[in-house]
Amino acid sequence: MSKIRVMTVFGTRPEAIKMAPLALELANRPQFQALCCVTAQHREMLDSVLNIFSLTPDYDLNIMEPRQTLSTITSKCLTGMDRVLEEAKPDLVLVHGDTSTTFAGALAAFYHKIPVGHVEAGLRTYDKWSPYPEEINRKLVGAIADLHFCPTASNRDNLAREAITQNVFVTGNTVIDALHTTVIKDSTFLEPVLNELDYGSRKVILVTCHRRENYGQPMTNIMTALRRVADAFPETELVYPVHLSPVVQEAAHKYLDGHPRIHLIAPLDVREMHNLMARCCLVMTDSGGLQEEAPALDKPVLVLRKETERPEAVQAGTVRLAGIEEETIFQMASQLLSDRSEYEKMAHAANPYGDGQACRRITDAIAWHFGVRTAPPDEFQG
Repeated sequence: MSKIRVMTVFGTRPEAIKMAPLALELANRPQFQALCCVTAQHREMLDSVLNIFSLTPDYDLNIMEPRQTLSTITSKCLTGMDRVLEEAKPDLVLVHGDTSTTFAGALAAFYHKIPVGHVEAGLRTYDKWSPYPEEINRKLVGAIADLHFCPTASNRDNLAREAITQNVFVTGNTVIDALHTTVIKDSTFLEPVLNELDYGSRKVILVTCHRRENYGQPMTNIMTALRRVADAFPETELVYPVHLSPVVQEAAHKYLDGHPRIHLIAPLDVREMHNLMARCCLVMTDSGGLQEEAPALDKPVLVLRKETERPEAVQAGTVRLAGIEEETIFQMASQLLSDRSEYEKMAHAANPYGDGQACRRITDAIAWHFGVRTAPPDEFQG
């Protein structure tokens, strides 16, 4: 019997972190021929992840350009995928999450009548403008996809409300699988600043802020609140790997430059980021992935957004919504830095996102769908 040709398609650093372990799992299964296509929507940050996981793409669209727009990303992905799909002829295309690459990859596969599997399916805020454009991307991919791999049961329930009930699997999140590879005890950092910090006696806060819906006044509020936290708590050190977006770079340097305990550094590769997260005290972020990763490392998370498509973490107590108002962000951070019981309550809440077996479950589900496995995968019980 010929092997099942499964192509993973991704283009950004967060997608790569979550798809690389799945691509490697597929490559290790004799039933599959694993193919990998990257769009390079984020070139430098994507490449660092590929290097860490020793993953070499079969196809690279290399679409990134200065000040690219959502329209140029989507159109270049869509037309670039035409050639790839015509040449590779995969039996299944796997896309991840909610980026423009995700949507364009799924749409291209649909145009070629190739089945689509959606990894990290079923996340919803029910606000099409937040996160923007991700909420609409994932809803459109949900309508296209033939196989839906949900991290949690509540993600499955979201799909059911949209009448998507066939070929839906609860697998856990593949990012937890990635952590098992990247976190190394007592590792040395490549970024010199990180080796100079005293993680034992200082309260190191990991910060990320980059989402499009936070551009403008929300980002100003966030940056101002971060500086207030550093001023009010002399035992803290804030580490902010600043996204390469010119808008983010400008805001970060405008409001945070010059503070002796705020360290604005270049974006970190996935291994550096995960090991910094393992050693820090607190995570303040508007990222989606960090809401899943940090709880697995017993780190509280303050989400710098008005809502989250990951309500399981809020319900579990590992994440709190701090919003985008300066005073609220400052007060919530202050509470965790000054109230040990509140901090411990968050740090030791159970992570609802996975047990490190998501890639196995997804691969088992694909094998079952194509008839080379007799039973569906076990379901993740979050």
